[in-house]
Amino acid sequence: MIRIPEIKIYLDESEDILLDLACKKIGVNKSTVKSWSIYKKSIDARKKDRISFVYTLDLELDNERIVLRNNRKKGVVEIAKSSYEYKRIEYTGKSPVIVGMGPAGLFCGLILSELGFDPIILERGKDVDERAKDVDGFWKSGKLDTESNVQFGEGGAGTFSDGKLTTLIKDPRSRKILEYFVEAGAPEEILYVNKPHIGTDILREVVKNLRRRIIKNGGTVKFNSKVTDLIIDNGIIQGVMVNNQVAIQTDRVILALGHSARDTFYMIYEKGLNIQQKGFSIGVRIEHPQKLINMSQYGESFLHEKLGSAEYKLSGHYDNNRSAYTFCMCPGGYVVAASSEDDMVVTNGMSEHMRDNKNANSALLVSVSPSDFESQHPLAGVEFQRKYERLAFIEGGSNYYAPVQRVEDFLLDRDSISIGSIQPTYTPGTRPGNLKNCLPEFVADTIKLALVDFDKKIKGFANEDALMTGVETRSSSPIRINRGDDLQSNIRGVYPAGEGAGYAGGIMSAAVDGIRIAEGILKEIEEKNYGR
Repeated sequence: MIRIPEIKIYLDESEDILLDLACKKIGVNKSTVKSWSIYKKSIDARKKDRISFVYTLDLELDNERIVLRNNRKKGVVEIAKSSYEYKRIEYTGKSPVIVGMGPAGLFCGLILSELGFDPIILERGKDVDERAKDVDGFWKSGKLDTESNVQFGEGGAGTFSDGKLTTLIKDPRSRKILEYFVEAGAPEEILYVNKPHIGTDILREVVKNLRRRIIKNGGTVKFNSKVTDLIIDNGIIQGVMVNNQVAIQTDRVILALGHSARDTFYMIYEKGLNIQQKGFSIGVRIEHPQKLINMSQYGESFLHEKLGSAEYKLSGHYDNNRSAYTFCMCPGGYVVAASSEDDMVVTNGMSEHMRDNKNANSALLVSVSPSDFESQHPLAGVEFQRKYERLAFIEGGSNYYAPVQRVEDFLLDRDSISIGSIQPTYTPGTRPGNLKNCLPEFVADTIKLALVDFDKKIKGFANEDALMTGVETRSSSPIRINRGDDLQSNIRGVYPAGEGAGYAGGIMSAAVDGIRIAEGILKEIEEKNYGR
């Protein structure tokens, strides 16, 4: 097959003409095409009066070698077949234990199960259906289950998000992950759209189907199974203790903890794992009418049925030597309560697949470095996060309501006493106040600069009634669990993985890291068994 990039059609043109355009571009007759498919699709909205879709097509042709030779200079490239196909091996050792069932743990378990390792996945939270009931109960009543919430449970924190599958990493495993998602029920379009997302509603079913595949392959999944201790002898892992009651023997433990497993962070630190501080970001969620974002991004074409809900991604560096940026933008979404510890308020963003809610929201964050922490302790970043989550809990009324503030009031350093035209989507409820009371001073000052700056890029971003909800602290893990080139920590047989361990940021990069761990274990076994 050959790949043909940069095929452009406009809003009122049909995809039916794509093949004709591709054939014209490379100078072949359409009758020579055996099959074709869309490999990539993106929107070019730089010219608001001439918005287009840009495609890359894969074509299977007669005489492909001749066509390739004649079109090399036009950017037509041969398609490389994926090398990421996994075949079972004869493995008779102890089952690897995976701690956590977010993207890293899920995909590490999936690949290990395909290889024949019969992994055991231990998830402290509940399966996704029971977890959804607990989350819904918290959002309605403010009753928090600290073991079953937006952070803990099957699928990890990403299950209650937009289900974004974008990533900055260039790794061929990413395509394989998308294929697994589609096989598990995700829309086929995620294979080719430029900014793929699944949506929380569909993602919950996809996660269940991936679990079923792991079990069918010979793996085991245990919910309500919190790893409370590591069994270590002479610097080598021997097993794990579950719920302070049950010991599981193993010589390989994959720590796919997620960024919010704070009690587990403390446990592994006390067991002697090498941990270091890591920077992250802190800030707020900001909400605008989705119509405003659509108009800004698409101009007069914003109502066109092909466009859907628009996105944005903004960043800036300011004279105070601080950076601010938007993160995890959720078109047509909701700001959600994402607390996992008592008496703390944490926010996140979530969208369903249709992205059809009236508000858009995004995290508006400021970078935090270890130099901002109050001590040199490896877990000082955890305590930094907790400090501002507790302050947000108080500012919100000490009942898991979130503090909110109009942008105009925030810029003028005055308390909000009411909300304006933009209604908050956060439940169980909100309380107008002053977000400066639950943010570091440098964060509040930088957000002010960013609001003015970003308003120049998206007209209305600093709208007087735009609503900010605090606080967002879980953008990434506050620690890194150090590992070597063999992907193991200083405790032999322990493999730190994914976002919680400090090696990923988002669903895709965490899933890729989980797969890398599985491949690393396979390589180790093969070298041990065959001396290669």
